Amino acid sequence: MTAPVIPAYGSRTLAELLPSLGAHLGVAGAVDRLGIAEAQRYVVLLVDGLGWEQRDWWQGTAPFLSDLADNAVPITSGVPSTTSTSITSLGTGLAPGEHGIAGYAFYYRPIGGVLNALQWAPGVHGLDVQPQLTYFERLGSAGVRTQAVCPARFEGSGLTTVALRGPGFIGVQDEEDHPRRVELARDAALSAEPSLTYVYERSLDHTGHGFGVGSPQWLATLARCDALASALREALPADVRLVITGDHGMVNVPVDERLLAEDEPGLLRDVTNFAGEGRLRQLYTVPGQVAAVARRWQDRLGDRAWVLTRDEAFDAGWFGPRNPRVADRFGDVLVAMQGSAAVMTRSLPKELTLVGMHGSLTAAEVAVPLLVA
Repeated sequence: MTAPVIPAYGSRTLAELLPSLGAHLGVAGAVDRLGIAEAQRYVVLLVDGLGWEQRDWWQGTAPFLSDLADNAVPITSGVPSTTSTSITSLGTGLAPGEHGIAGYAFYYRPIGGVLNALQWAPGVHGLDVQPQLTYFERLGSAGVRTQAVCPARFEGSGLTTVALRGPGFIGVQDEEDHPRRVELARDAALSAEPSLTYVYERSLDHTGHGFGVGSPQWLATLARCDALASALREALPADVRLVITGDHGMVNVPVDERLLAEDEPGLLRDVTNFAGEGRLRQLYTVPGQVAAVARRWQDRLGDRAWVLTRDEAFDAGWFGPRNPRVADRFGDVLVAMQGSAAVMTRSLPKELTLVGMHGSLTAAEVAVPLLVA
């Protein structure tokens, strides 16, 4: 069995990105742990689904990103390697075990069931789920003007409230209108000094889920993301640093590599809630049955998965420091897939349509670029 990639929390993950910029922007006590060039104005472009291990496809398809990668060193997402967790780590400067956004879907005690972090349950407010200061709020308190250029429909959403509280929100109505988005980001960056502007691009992740990494559709989308990044750099004055990163990578999961939970009735014995995603399932169990459930899943999956209890996963460093207030959001048992396998369920039919997936601890999923232009 190969070893999982454990994020280097505190030194080289997405959670260190904004604090590293804060060190140059006047935030008291901030330290640049990523070695980013000094500036008084930064633009951070996050390309959802842009993984470091997929960079062989950048050659010829994404020349701007490829040139920047020649002198770059990757960082990692946290665990799970998924958008809601990663964006919250970036926005708060905290590891997953500290902020408690434990994945795409996780058990949330106040509702007595599973909370989908991208499709917020009625009556649940982001401040209740994640009340700690975001790093954007810390930047604002230090006199840094922060703004976020994001799809307009994300304004006021649960995840935006959890991860991106603090910046002025600049809504993008037409995500295909790259010139307009570049204009908005440039104007935001130049509106004050010091400043930090966050720009979110989500099309690569969407295309990878639907068609797979390396597909013609994915390559065409990658080229468009490259053109956006290049146009943004060209539009910004030389003294504004452009920082480009991703929130996770992706692997393609063939149909014959998918284990359907309903077809394995013994695996669901003593499991009260089934959450997470295909590449990292989170199992919540009947009291007293954690060890038995973990053993059952490990015996069935063998070297196709890393199967740990919550305590074992925290001890192994999967989630970073443990915040007791949110620890029970992580599964009693974690099933993290190796290779190109996934655990699926017919109760989530949309997941069955996915080709590209992410969430686990392979390099293809957790390694993301840190590119500075």
